[in-house]
Amino acid sequence: MINTSGNTLIIDIRDELSFEYGHIDGAVNIPAEKLDKSDLPKDKKLLICCKSGLISDTEAEKLRELGYDAENLEGGYYGWLREKLSKEVVEDISQDAERSIQKKFRKEIWNRFTQSVNEYELIKPNDRIAVCISGGKDSMLMAKLIQMLHRHSKFPFEVKFLVMDPGYSPANREIIERNAKRLGIPITVFESDIFDSVYNVEKNPCYLCARMRRGHLYSKAQELGCNKIALGHHYDDVIETILMSMLYGGQIQTMMPKLNSTNFEGMQLIRPLYMVREDDIKRWRDYNGLRFIQCACKFTDTCTTCAPDSRTVSKRMEIKQLIAKLKLVNPQVEYNIFKSVENVMLNQVIAYKDDEGRHSFLERFKEE
Repeated sequence: MINTSGNTLIIDIRDELSFEYGHIDGAVNIPAEKLDKSDLPKDKKLLICCKSGLISDTEAEKLRELGYDAENLEGGYYGWLREKLSKEVVEDISQDAERSIQKKFRKEIWNRFTQSVNEYELIKPNDRIAVCISGGKDSMLMAKLIQMLHRHSKFPFEVKFLVMDPGYSPANREIIERNAKRLGIPITVFESDIFDSVYNVEKNPCYLCARMRRGHLYSKAQELGCNKIALGHHYDDVIETILMSMLYGGQIQTMMPKLNSTNFEGMQLIRPLYMVREDDIKRWRDYNGLRFIQCACKFTDTCTTCAPDSRTVSKRMEIKQLIAKLKLVNPQVEYNIFKSVENVMLNQVIAYKDDEGRHSFLERFKEE
């Protein structure tokens, strides 16, 4: 394990989004593209860390050429995490995790979760729901919340906790299984070869991977007799999607709380964390001493969460930073962005689209 005492400074060069998701205790975040512009101490040993230890190896070498005492963290953050977990006893913390939801985080997490479920009618009597677990903090919390709701629900519904292994490394899969065991979530794991299928795709491989994974989840859920799949997108995902749609897509649309599948008849997608804030999920995670993986892709050298120039990651980070700046001026900005897609005034927009096509304000203007 790492000795962080004395004169060692751990520098995590992943993007800010990945660093916030999880990092080594005591590490500082300096994204790789900012490393050469930073005022680094020359009187300390610099331990450079990325996701897998590949990009950080190159950056550590560059720093040594500049006269710094720099060393690469072999295996990166995920290597450190796997080693840390391997030395811990797999302790069942499910009761403590549930107690924290019921008491400490009742207002922020449980109440907002149940509000989403009720307001958007996400779960109905006799539903059979496939709760899709990726291994990250959001889907694991969602699984625990639905498990608790299932136990105390006033009406019957069934739940399957589904983990798809698209080609995880054995170590990454073990992290997912360990966390599920600690939280008392009885997962069903099924395998696919998606990672191998997209490995040689040069344009948007992560987008293609995500689309293929969702298709496989729908298919497996349907095979198990389910009529819904549940995904762990939260409130912050929703408002970021609204702004990304406007600023990068030239349209106004949002991430819906539920959708009917166009390719799998009778299937729906639901998002039970729709009103839960990401910061509260992080607080729940840290309060319970949990550590999750963000991207379990075995091709860690090409994964977006390790490559600092990833377009998708940088765009979402830009939006996060923009919202943070706007919030300094207007503390209600996040709420207002969310409510904006609930308060659309159709007679005050130039045009809008529906299933019948595009409609201009001129159609109504002529009638008047």
